[in-house]
Amino acid sequence: MEVPITQFRKEIFALTSRALDGEEVWVTHRGRRLRIVPEGQPTTRLSRIAPMQVLSGGGAEEAALLDEMRRSWEADWERDFGPAPGMDASSGKSGAGS
Repeated sequence: MEVPITQFRKEIFALTSRALDGEEVWVTHRGRRLRIVPEGQPTTRLSRIAPMQVLSGGGAEEAALLDEMRRSWEADWERDFGPAPGMDASSGKSGAGS
């Protein structure tokens, strides 16, 4: 909600209550805008995002998952395009250096 300064003066208590209830209250004075917000509350939308706990993978489970994904990608490639260049089709291992 945006109101001119004169309306804010008339309804200061009602508008303050609305701001405390979480509604955005903007006051316009001489071409500039002021936002009324309760103290201690986030001032940006980005700061209102709840933090998430991020778990770092690793270890044998991640290695097994990556190996399974690689085998699946290689199977898809071979199905669509034949053996990958430099790969031995019978063993699935690289032909260079083995």
